[in-house]
Amino acid sequence: MTRTRARTLLAWSGGKDSAWASVVLARDPSVELVGLLTTTREDDERVVMHRTPRAALLAQADALGLPLWETQLPDPCPNPIYAAKMGAVVERARAEGIDAIAFGDLFLADIRAYREDMLRGTGLRPAFPLWGEDTAALARTMIAGGLRATLVAVDLARLSSGFLGRAFDGDLLAALPEGVDPCGENGEFHTLVTDLPGFARPLTLRTGAVYERDRHAFLDLALADRSGAAN
Repeated sequence: MTRTRARTLLAWSGGKDSAWASVVLARDPSVELVGLLTTTREDDERVVMHRTPRAALLAQADALGLPLWETQLPDPCPNPIYAAKMGAVVERARAEGIDAIAFGDLFLADIRAYREDMLRGTGLRPAFPLWGEDTAALARTMIAGGLRATLVAVDLARLSSGFLGRAFDGDLLAALPEGVDPCGENGEFHTLVTDLPGFARPLTLRTGAVYERDRHAFLDLALADRSGAAN
């Protein structure tokens, strides 16, 4: 029997773009979303760019009812090590009958080309369900559609650390300086999603101190359990 739905992994950062890509994919009758693929740092088990803690990623995956495929990387990560790690992911994906890996990229052509090159010849198809969307309209669609997210990282050359901890909402969009992409696609900011269509339950966060590294500012946070205790 010919399979009619493409078994798809979604590259997952915990932020709004990958999260909204999961919503779009879940609504596509030609797609079967079977897992979330994430990369974390070996030293602290946080997402490399966002610094999102692993506990939050696991809680998001649990809320979506999907397994988390986690690959740990050194930071910095030389290209040969990254290629070897991703090669192992590709081998596992092919062994498990995966057809495609989807990404939440919006318009950065060089990033898309890199991902396409990475998967060329592997038998896995790259998919970009949000590609080419107007980012101002997309940001509003996410918010109206029930996505809830908190800013957890900013590029200090483009935004002040005062934006950390703010909700990704209409007030934030209105407050962004001129030239800052509404979805932060140029790396201006990163988010952590706490609620989403498809989540069985929202996440509750306990925020901590702001710290800086490599000309970026990050909001330290922990996942709170239902009693309010951090973990």
